[in-house]
Amino acid sequence: MKNKLRFAPSPTGYLHIGNARTVVLNYLFIKSIDGEMLLRIDDTDIERSKKEFDNAIIEDLDWLGIKYNDLIRQSDRSDKYDEAANMLKKIGLLYPCYESDEELQRKRKLNLSQGKPPVYDRSALSLTQKQHEELILDGKKPHWRFKLDRVVINWNDLIRGEQRIDCSSLSDPILIREDGTYLYTLPSVVDDIDKSITHVIRGEDHVSNTASQIQLYKALKSEIPIFGHHSLMVASDGSRLSKRTGSKSIKDIRGDKIESITVTNYCARIGTSKSVEAFNTVDDLIKSFNFKDISRSPARFNFNDLEIINAKILQGRSYASVKRQLEDLNVGGEDLFWDAVRPNLTRISEAKYWWDIAVNDGIFDVRDGIFDVNDGVCKVALELLPPEPWDEKTWKAWTNKISEKTGLKGRDLFFPLRIALTGQDHGPNLSTFLPFIGLIRTAKRLNVNIDTF
Repeated sequence: MKNKLRFAPSPTGYLHIGNARTVVLNYLFIKSIDGEMLLRIDDTDIERSKKEFDNAIIEDLDWLGIKYNDLIRQSDRSDKYDEAANMLKKIGLLYPCYESDEELQRKRKLNLSQGKPPVYDRSALSLTQKQHEELILDGKKPHWRFKLDRVVINWNDLIRGEQRIDCSSLSDPILIREDGTYLYTLPSVVDDIDKSITHVIRGEDHVSNTASQIQLYKALKSEIPIFGHHSLMVASDGSRLSKRTGSKSIKDIRGDKIESITVTNYCARIGTSKSVEAFNTVDDLIKSFNFKDISRSPARFNFNDLEIINAKILQGRSYASVKRQLEDLNVGGEDLFWDAVRPNLTRISEAKYWWDIAVNDGIFDVRDGIFDVNDGVCKVALELLPPEPWDEKTWKAWTNKISEKTGLKGRDLFFPLRIALTGQDHGPNLSTFLPFIGLIRTAKRLNVNIDTF
């Protein structure tokens, strides 16, 4: 049998960085064993599921470089779930209950006050046929629970190792709502069976669900997939991810001009025993992937780490690999300009900023007295300005002559020139950047700052 797993997002919002980590771990694992991946859109929540989020999920996965082999939507598969539900009803494992949320809360509080676990008491199982009929006549609509065996369920988790859950500590899970729609559990298991899913990789918040689902697989006469539950992603301070604590959707991250391979790198290594590296391709990440590296501790998200990785990725990029992006930004200069600016980039969009500084006719008038530097540098620099053509040797030859005439060296020499020529106190190496500014713009920028420097 072909190894196969699924990524199952709900289209009730945009994919966030935690979702991205889950899908990346799924993808790297299944590709490392030459398997296939199913994208399953869990849209059974009719009120909250939106088409725009469905579309965004597909766009985000494409951007991340995640290639799935098949796509299904649960909203198209209700007949499959009805068939399974009817079978469970026939064998007495799916039973109707009529308690309201308020009644269930009262039972829960009572159990807790008596030192008992807050487990559903199965009182609905003792209802007579007449009582069922009376409840329905009173306008009550049932929700349906799956009757668990009160046994211990064990499984060998790919990430967490041996797991053991005593089902007597669990309430019988609700599979069908009062309005007849399905909750997560039954459709998930039915789809896994129908699509021959062999592995289920997801967050550790699903660990307690696994025991119930294993019993469902057995009730539906199916093989049980191999489970793996990874640690969750939290904010940098250890709190739950939220907008307040810096959580980011993939849409937000794309808007921040972070490279997709950066996000994939980050998701593959955060929360593992390995340091985050700047791999240039997903294939490289697949080769280095191993579930044994994943820590049981929460993975702490820090957006600054994404920016650091992004800078490393860009610094290793060839001009050919970014040519189209630079053209879209109207950045010229080809490989020479790219090589000049890439060591200073956190995002590729910043190349446009430096291109504009180089080629626009604007001047940087900094005669506001905020710089404590020696006077006279710009005047001497203008007098000693060499003729074109210029190349990467021009800067050194020119500044050597300025140094000889003024006696200035190091920061006292280079800082005022950089400020006058670029308007910035940091940036690309001027040996490679100066030729793009050119003679005329250099002269104008020096001239306007003679009184300052």
